Amino acid sequence: MAFIRPYKDSDFDACAHICIETLPPTLAASSAAAELSPYVWTHPYTFLSPSTCHVLDDGTGKAVGYCIGCPDVHAFAAQYERYISDVLAPAVTRPSLDIRAPWVIVSGKDDRATTTMVNPIALAQTAYCVDWMLFDNKEAVTQRWRATMHIDLLPEWQGQGWGRKLIDRFVASVQSSGENYGEGEHIGVAGENSKVVPFYEKVGFRVIEGGESEGSIWMVRDIGRA
Repeated sequence: MAFIRPYKDSDFDACAHICIETLPPTLAASSAAAELSPYVWTHPYTFLSPSTCHVLDDGTGKAVGYCIGCPDVHAFAAQYERYISDVLAPAVTRPSLDIRAPWVIVSGKDDRATTTMVNPIALAQTAYCVDWMLFDNKEAVTQRWRATMHIDLLPEWQGQGWGRKLIDRFVASVQSSGENYGEGEHIGVAGENSKVVPFYEKVGFRVIEGGESEGSIWMVRDIGRA
C-alpha cells in the first residue's frame, strides 16, 4: 500500500526520474535540458533541506511522487554553495555566467517544422546561480512568502488525492522547521502548464501579479503558525 514518508538519500535517482517524466513540453523537448532539470528543481532541495522533502512510496520502497522544498529561500540561498560543490559540480560542467543565455531556443529552419525548447546552457546557468533561480524579478514575493516547493507525481499516481496529502505534509514540516517562512510559500507555474492552476487553487494557493512578465504564473499560499 502506498504511503508518504520522508525523503531518503536512496531516493536520489527515483526523484530525478519523477522530475524528468513530468516536465512541460519545452523542457521535455531537449534531452540535455531534461537531464539537467533535476539539478535545478529537485536535488538542491533534497540535499539542503531534506527535512522538508517528502515522497510518495508505492509500498515497495520506490518513490513515485514528491513534494520537496524549503522553509526559507533566503536561508537556503546562503548555503547554496555547498550544494554546488558537493552535488552540482561533480555532475554538471560550470557554464560561463558572464552573459545570460536565452531561456528558449528554436530548432528547425526555413519551411521545416520547428520545435521550441528550453536552452540547456540557460538551465545550467540557472543551476549555478541561485539568485537567478530563486529571486530574479521576485524579490517582493520572496520577502513575504519565503517558503517554496515543487510537487510532481508520475502520471499513474495522479488524480488520487496524493497531491493534496503531500502538500499538507510539506506545510506541516515548514511550520515545525523553526525557520522564518514569512507569510507562507510561493510557487511558480510555467505558462505552458497553466492547466495545474485550478489544482493549486483548490489546495489554498492564489495567483498574484508579476509572473506574466516572464511568461509564468506566480502563486502564493498563506501558512499560519502551528
